[in-house]
Amino acid sequence: MRGFLLGLFCFLCVHESLRAESTCKLKAKFNLSGYKNVEKKRVVIGGMFPVHMRVASSDGNTSALPASSGCDGFNFRTFRWTQTMLFAINEINQREDLLPNTDLGYVIYDSCFTISKAVEGTLTYLTGQDEAVPNYRCGNGPPLASLVGAGGSDLSIATARILGLYHFPQVSYSSTCSALNNKFQFPTFLRTIPNDLHQSRAMAQMVLHFGWTWVGTIAAEDDYGKYGIKDFKEQVEEAGVCISFSETLPKVSSPEAIRSIAQTIVESTAKIIVVFSSDVDFSPLIGELLRHNVTNRTWIASEAWVTSALINQPGVRADIPGLQRHLLDLDPYADALTEEFWETVGLSLFDPANSTTRHTSVGNCEADPLGCKCVHFIVYKAVYAVAHALHNLEHCVEGNGPFVGGSCTNMTNFEPWQLMYYVKNVRYKMPNTGEEIYFEDGDIEGFYDIINWQVNGNGEISYVTVGHYNGSAAPEERMHIRNESIVWNNEELEPPRSVCSENCQPGKRKGIRQGEPVCCFDCIPCADGEISNTTNARECILCTGDDWSNQAHDACVPKIIEFLAFGEPLGITLIIISAFGAFITIGVGVVLFMYIRTPLVKANDPLLSFLLLLSLVVTFLCSIVFLGEPQNWSCMTSQVALALGFAVACTVWLIILPPHPVKNTAAQNIKIILECDEGSVVFICCIFAYDILLALLAFAFAFIARKLEDHFSEAKCFTFGMLVFFIVWISFVPAYLSTRGKFMVAVQIFAILASSFGLLTCIFLPKCYILLVKPERNKEEMMKPRPKPKDGSSTGTSASLATAATDVNTSFASTAIDELPGN
Repeated sequence: MRGFLLGLFCFLCVHESLRAESTCKLKAKFNLSGYKNVEKKRVVIGGMFPVHMRVASSDGNTSALPASSGCDGFNFRTFRWTQTMLFAINEINQREDLLPNTDLGYVIYDSCFTISKAVEGTLTYLTGQDEAVPNYRCGNGPPLASLVGAGGSDLSIATARILGLYHFPQVSYSSTCSALNNKFQFPTFLRTIPNDLHQSRAMAQMVLHFGWTWVGTIAAEDDYGKYGIKDFKEQVEEAGVCISFSETLPKVSSPEAIRSIAQTIVESTAKIIVVFSSDVDFSPLIGELLRHNVTNRTWIASEAWVTSALINQPGVRADIPGLQRHLLDLDPYADALTEEFWETVGLSLFDPANSTTRHTSVGNCEADPLGCKCVHFIVYKAVYAVAHALHNLEHCVEGNGPFVGGSCTNMTNFEPWQLMYYVKNVRYKMPNTGEEIYFEDGDIEGFYDIINWQVNGNGEISYVTVGHYNGSAAPEERMHIRNESIVWNNEELEPPRSVCSENCQPGKRKGIRQGEPVCCFDCIPCADGEISNTTNARECILCTGDDWSNQAHDACVPKIIEFLAFGEPLGITLIIISAFGAFITIGVGVVLFMYIRTPLVKANDPLLSFLLLLSLVVTFLCSIVFLGEPQNWSCMTSQVALALGFAVACTVWLIILPPHPVKNTAAQNIKIILECDEGSVVFICCIFAYDILLALLAFAFAFIARKLEDHFSEAKCFTFGMLVFFIVWISFVPAYLSTRGKFMVAVQIFAILASSFGLLTCIFLPKCYILLVKPERNKEEMMKPRPKPKDGSSTGTSASLATAATDVNTSFASTAIDELPGN
């Protein structure tokens, strides 16, 4: 028996132990503060506002029972938002045209700007108790219709994930993060404030409007900052704007991180800084920047940084009649939050003399006009959206309802998803302003006022509307800015410049710096012959053959046409020398003609001498043809006038491949050289080779005959003439190849004249000397050849050598001038 009783006792102990382990337990209770009024109400609207800025730090004691943390850091602006919701609900309850048969209640919690508190409030709304009982609602009060909140985007993301599981409608007044557009993750989330995608586009378009290409970005370490700055970067980087730095503000206080961000701002050359953050997260950085005395920066802030923003929402800012009186009539003894407000402002709750001052402080919006006239109106719209949805639900007609079989639902016993249908499809007009509100995929249209922070004459800060942005308008009509109304931080009307590198002006191109953003570049001047005629050109444009770049390298201009003109000093000098040579040659001819019957002239074949003189005259005079602008006739004449012996061959050449004037653009970059194209290079080379052969034969015969007995040593004269001829033309080749432009023509003419003077001097000067100075040697006996030497050496006459020399002079001089390659 004892064994049986002992076994039964052990069984019962084990059973109780197992039963204790399987029992559901509540681990903790929530500590939430706020406003609640549900007595005798048919429907309740929930609200969540970050009345405090943070959760109070715990002592870290793990040996005691954990408790939900309290909050500290009272926020005056969000306190007014809370009062706006209370005012809106009271106003709706007093209206006869909106929910006439229903009194709305409210339950409003403080999210303390912390995700954990927002989750606590969300679970409390769903369960009806200050405890976490998922999937159960244990409260006996009126049904909760919808949640208005929960503050920042990261708070709303946390609450929307939970509410979406139960298809519970949520209408936000300040959550703008574009991630909340995802209806798969947040199916029941709606908002009466434009999402950040519109705001990012507005801020990006402002940056582009003022031509800023070098900006810095700062974002809060939450979904609001992360997604907002991401959308902004995508917009501006696609348009060619570069990001100088991108910093993240820590959610947990970190003085080292704040100092690092401030140092980055100080060192950066970007004058424009875009901020996606709340004032709570941004305020530590402001203090650090003040300590660094950072100035000369222009800040573009999102709507969460309301009191210091250049951009501020919403679409319509309007006063709410009666709201200021509601704020002034707040009873400091009514609730804990209002009492904490008075304690925070440092006023005695028990001093009746301070009642006027208290009323002025809580009701005065002049200290924060944007907070009073912007965000509070969005809260006002959110409450009215839920109220109109409830009104439509209440007045549903059976048979025409939106649900199965045209059914409707009961006002006091509806499911959250049924109200979600009405909230999603609500369409109403706001009282006083007439603004029509409706949701499109859970969002309203994006309309923003552009606000400029200005200091008035009294040294006070005022917020001046300088433009607006309408996200639903056509792209070219979305933004309107009155530039003349903006006061910049340099107290000028001109916007500041924020560029990594100044624009490359025409005449230069952009040279990308390795390892740096594309907005950082060097301006490289275009090379000679290249231009750029636009600002920030990526490449230089090559000018065509007849054009060249001007001095600024921003336009192609016609090249300067250059040729050896008659009127310039060099041309005049050459003409004088040519005329002088021809005149001297004619003078020699006259002298020979006067003494034509003398033995000396007769002995040297007068006809051959006159032909040689005629060729020298033509040679002197034809050099003038090389002067002036090349024409067809001058190009042909200059080449054939020197080669009378090759007239037939030249005629064939002129018919088949005639020389013609051409523009030489390769010789010089900035000039076009007008010269003659000689046609067939092969034919020129043949003529040149033939002339060289004749010159060598003439020189050989003259050299052999230099020792023949001759009273006048004519063979020696021809030998010296040919030596001068060779020296001139051998020197001509390197001189011609080393010159460019019109000086090539000048070298060519000098060679012609020098060779002509050499032949004239060497051949005819001795004869003229005898005829004019030594006439006694001009006798018949002096013309007789001397006896042959006994060794039988051959003798040659001066006339025979003169014939060969004449042919060489005429032919070689005619072709050797312009037959060199490259002429």
